[in-house]
Amino acid sequence: MPELPEVETIKRDLEKIIVGKKITEVCVCNPKVIRYPSPDKFKKGIEGSCVKNVLRKAKVLILELSGGKSLVIHLKMTGQLVYPGNGLKSRVSFKLSDGKQLDFNDQRLFAELRLLDDWRALEFIKNLGPEPFDIGVGQFKQMLSARKTKIKPLLMEQSFISGIGNLYAAESLFRAKIRPDRPAQSLSDQEKAALLDTIKKVLTEAIHYGGSSIDDYVRLSGNPGNYAQYHRVYGRQNKKCLVCGGLIKRVSLGGRGTYFCPKCQK
Repeated sequence: MPELPEVETIKRDLEKIIVGKKITEVCVCNPKVIRYPSPDKFKKGIEGSCVKNVLRKAKVLILELSGGKSLVIHLKMTGQLVYPGNGLKSRVSFKLSDGKQLDFNDQRLFAELRLLDDWRALEFIKNLGPEPFDIGVGQFKQMLSARKTKIKPLLMEQSFISGIGNLYAAESLFRAKIRPDRPAQSLSDQEKAALLDTIKKVLTEAIHYGGSSIDDYVRLSGNPGNYAQYHRVYGRQNKKCLVCGGLIKRVSLGGRGTYFCPKCQK
């Protein structure tokens, strides 16, 4: 699933390309991805609107439209936005005033499109925790102090901290030298500060390289992100650790595959 860096990359690409353009026509090829309202109302509510602004909340994209409505896009596992699109894999295509189209692709139909009067009222949005870039060291220490939950599943809990998923939780914990199965409250104040700093650095670096294309994620251009080559543990089971030379292990933690180095992470 695209995480904060991937969605932020798409958001920045969209800002450069579609802000100020009119959506002249909406072509619905598969209505299953439209969660609200009905496909007919979705189409009629968007056609003729201009894209005023592009926002991101955690892993969700929001296109604010003229007329006061917002198109809320949750890519989930296999959702993609591609511009200019050709319609070949599109579930919904948005034809624009420049004569090109923005394609919404989703192979497994897990993604969600909504047209809302107020995106802030969406229950998922209201339940989001703060993003890492909005958290200070003191706040982070306090957030972890009474939590017995293992640190990696806790970092992935969107109501606790939003935007971090399996990939960047693993990469951040490795670079902070913290085992993913440690109870959050067992971390020292120094480890907590180091972890927050590392999370911010990893996310910033991933955004710089356009995110990680390890499954279905592509940038708006359809090209892959370039951060996967800088992964140090994710997807490297039984390969040598780039720091100590030991073998990277994979275990199941919180129902998710978790990569770590038993020697480097304590």
